[in-house]
Amino acid sequence: MAKKLNHVWGMEIGQSSLKALRCHLEGDDVVADMFDFVEYPKILSQPEAEPEKLIADAIEQFMSRNDLRGAKVAISIPGQSGLAKFFKPPPVEVKKIPDIVKYEAKQQIPFDLNDVIWDFQQMAGSNIEDGYALESEVGLFAMKKEAVFRALKPFSAAGIDVDVIQLAPMAAYNMIAYDRFSERLANDAFDAEDPPASSVLLSMGTDASDLIVTNGFRIWQRSIPIGGNHFTRQLVKDLKLTFAKAEHLKRNVMQADDPKLIFQAMRPVFNDLVTEIQRSVGFFKSLNKRSEIENLTLLGNTAKLPGLQPYLNKNLGMDVLLLEKFERLSGSEVTGQPAFKENQAGFGVVYGLCLQLLSQGPMKTNLLPQEIVVERLVRSKKPWAIAALSVLLLGMVANFASVYGAFATVAPDRWSEAERSVSDVMAVSAQHKEKDTEQKTRLALLTEIGEQVSSNGDRRLVWLELMKTIFSSLGRDPQLASKSPQELPYKDRMDFHVTKVDSVYIKDLSKWSATFLAKYLEETQNRIKLVGTAVPLANVAPGQPAPPAPLPPTGPKDSGWLVQIDGYHFFNGEDKRGTGGTDHIRKFLIERLENGTVMVPGPDGQLTEYSLKEMGISYPLLVKTPELKLQNRIVNPVYERLVGGVLPTRSSDVEGGGGVSSSVPVGLSLKDENGNEVPYDFEAPICYFTVQFVWQEKTLADRTWWREQKNYDKFAIPPKRVASVQSAAPPPVAGGSFE
Repeated sequence: MAKKLNHVWGMEIGQSSLKALRCHLEGDDVVADMFDFVEYPKILSQPEAEPEKLIADAIEQFMSRNDLRGAKVAISIPGQSGLAKFFKPPPVEVKKIPDIVKYEAKQQIPFDLNDVIWDFQQMAGSNIEDGYALESEVGLFAMKKEAVFRALKPFSAAGIDVDVIQLAPMAAYNMIAYDRFSERLANDAFDAEDPPASSVLLSMGTDASDLIVTNGFRIWQRSIPIGGNHFTRQLVKDLKLTFAKAEHLKRNVMQADDPKLIFQAMRPVFNDLVTEIQRSVGFFKSLNKRSEIENLTLLGNTAKLPGLQPYLNKNLGMDVLLLEKFERLSGSEVTGQPAFKENQAGFGVVYGLCLQLLSQGPMKTNLLPQEIVVERLVRSKKPWAIAALSVLLLGMVANFASVYGAFATVAPDRWSEAERSVSDVMAVSAQHKEKDTEQKTRLALLTEIGEQVSSNGDRRLVWLELMKTIFSSLGRDPQLASKSPQELPYKDRMDFHVTKVDSVYIKDLSKWSATFLAKYLEETQNRIKLVGTAVPLANVAPGQPAPPAPLPPTGPKDSGWLVQIDGYHFFNGEDKRGTGGTDHIRKFLIERLENGTVMVPGPDGQLTEYSLKEMGISYPLLVKTPELKLQNRIVNPVYERLVGGVLPTRSSDVEGGGGVSSSVPVGLSLKDENGNEVPYDFEAPICYFTVQFVWQEKTLADRTWWREQKNYDKFAIPPKRVASVQSAAPPPVAGGSFE
């Protein structure tokens, strides 16, 4: 009877295709007996692509023509999604290495160990004598749990049980170590003082590439942020093509009408790739001064790009080879097929995964979550557990039958009356409990409806309150506003004038805030220098004690509005240096928006003082360098009235230029009804500005709840209103969008 083969599958979900290879062992030979290559209709990172649907369709297509029953499955995860660190532990007993690795993991992994899945391995060539590791290297590998489960999701949806999760660079190392360095690993001892020559393996992907330097015993790897898509995007940019057309030209450059033009357009990416490789190899040599590099091997379908191999060969000063054959992989039915040969450079990672499942490669780490391993172990034991429980239950039933029979012969009706009374009481109790539960449910529903209705009533006023808040921040003094320019010159007026208010609704402020937070912090420091005191970053209600100093802000989160105020002020001039212009805006308008207060109706209907943070305003920022016109002048309306609305030409003094011609001579001395001389115009040095701030609407109910909770850490929305706030986007005001 023929011996049953233990098949293993290596699978890789790339950005452009799904690649899979099935292998088994025949003696010491690894034999490939099946493969599959499913190319997506669109690249996952291509505009308008739906990655989840494309991957699900590819797996469904793969499952329709391949049988995975009884086979183990290994998958790869891109190198840039994980962490790979290599370190040399001090000479210690081998059994103590796990303790050292755990300490090192806490130092090297920038997350809580409970939030990551990690594994380690002592690399080949370690010098161990009498149970002590004298000269060894340990590899530490980790990924965040959420990334691992995200990678497993399409396989779980398709009913595929994954046995091994490995980083793609380590799978590629498995392949190169088995295919080229197997004799060296089996027969030679590693000498750190005279290490063997190393090879560079460049696994080129769609959006990024993995560079691996190894001599079989030791490995060093780095992710390079350049892949096949960068060549496509360069063609889109330079030749003004669609993404699909540029991708087709890249793959068929030699059939193009003008191949030289295509290569010329892609040349910047070629240069960037050479620079990244040289920088990486140079850094490796600085760490390993005795190492020598003998060649570079290209891996991945992007490596087939016409002209890439000769260009690298010319500019790197080393032999550059394209992976065209796996030296130790048997199975001519697979390796001889044209489809496999055409895409062989893309099968290096899945080949390395198969080697790990067959225990033929040096890498043995596995990032599969332990809870999944336990779940499968329990699932495999369930039939035996059910059988054991059935036998136990059968024995208990038999024992109960014998005991019950003996009891029935001596007291058949002993407890019937008492049991009946207890049942009656329990029935009455159950009715009361059911009625009580029903009343509680109804009360909770009515309470929630009342809160929702009152909350929606409050929301009608938030835009009016916002407008009043903005107006209160302008610093208007009604008494000063009534004074004429002769009594109070324009350049001495400190108030602000608004020409426009725009707003735009943003669903996720955390994505937007990342681009402006550094600018906000810089502006905050400038404002602190002017005001003289540090700006409190916590939300403190008036009359409440200040909390401890908070951490620096991380930017707004959740949804909200970005509000923009365009306006100007006249508090400028040579005598206002250090107090006018930008400094005046920061010191007063921005400061009021950051730390000011406003009087609006409170819960009792009376005017109540609220901080602007309580009103939902935060992160005010001067977004543009203000435009300052010191020579600006404003025509005297009294003069204009006296000359009948026809002004003399004086274009240089009138804002905007282009004065009106008139028969009235320039400089004519005029007097009003009281005999006072009326000047033609007034000096009005003007400064235009644009200010933005974040507004996350806070109703009266929100502010009342916040003060009751004394929530100083952050201005939270009451829990019962979170869902409605996140799902409802109020209509924009005054324009609705801006840049």
